[in-house]
Amino acid sequence: MRVLVTGGAGYIGSVVVAELLRARHEVIVYDNLSHGYREAVPNDVELITGDVADREKLDGILSSRGIDAVMHFAALIEAGESMQVPERYFRNNTAATLTLLESMLANDVKRFVFSSTAALYGEPENIPIRETDTLKPTNAYGESKLLVERMLEWFHRIHGFRYASLRYFNASGAAGELGESHVPESHLIPLILQVALGKRKEISIYGTDYPTKDGTCIRDYIHVVDLADAHLLALEALARDSQLIFNLGNGRGFSVREVIEVARRVTGHAIPAVETPRRPGDPAVLVASSEKIQRELGWKPRFADLETIVASAWEWHKKHKEGYARAVEQWSV
Repeated sequence: MRVLVTGGAGYIGSVVVAELLRARHEVIVYDNLSHGYREAVPNDVELITGDVADREKLDGILSSRGIDAVMHFAALIEAGESMQVPERYFRNNTAATLTLLESMLANDVKRFVFSSTAALYGEPENIPIRETDTLKPTNAYGESKLLVERMLEWFHRIHGFRYASLRYFNASGAAGELGESHVPESHLIPLILQVALGKRKEISIYGTDYPTKDGTCIRDYIHVVDLADAHLLALEALARDSQLIFNLGNGRGFSVREVIEVARRVTGHAIPAVETPRRPGDPAVLVASSEKIQRELGWKPRFADLETIVASAWEWHKKHKEGYARAVEQWSV
């Protein structure tokens, strides 16, 4: 199958590209490199630099390259920023995706795997969260993704558009030479590892009075390779199923203190932590159930252990202290 991967130079997208190649698919990466890196794309994969909002460029690719499916990872992802400049998120995540979907329809490409988010659920009604729970985002980022899912439902109903929407929380860990490098960084595990690397003085714990076992927030962390596996299973399943919606998670959560303790063991560093007040809008527990995708597609996390997740990230960050910005060698799968 020939697959166009938007955002394929980014963290999750690049790992999915690697897994697609291992599965013998042909891949073209489409990325504007605003948050992705050329170094994350294999030498033997075509990288087209462009924006998802560029209809003319998308039409040119989809009409001439024999694309069978699109896997869409290109998006802004910072929930906090989305509450300061929501217009950026609706323009980049929602309106640009509509442009992509219109181009797919016009060029008869009707198989789509969407990188969604469990932020669609907002404050959870149940733990673990299930696909049937109410969708009520509490930030503009989640709303921008929910609007895409609503478009996909209508495209499916009216145009017979085949799609899979995968909702997940915290992608973590590294896959060999592919790791997590955001500027600025806001994700817990990379921030903790920056302390171990001497790039940050301490890690902040936002709130220690939550109704959890140790007073800190509990979140679901899932290894990026396990996420990639799920995306490939969903892509293949679209040959027989026309609409798929799945949560992706470990089925259990880890507290902030647990993550810090595991990082101390893995790195051998003290990693000073400072307790600070809660951040507004942080739920106590966010854990997604992945029972549905396990039952229907046979997916199962291979790297569910938190120590394995942190250790893989640590190995990558030790080799890439400045992220991809200082990488000088490209790699091949």
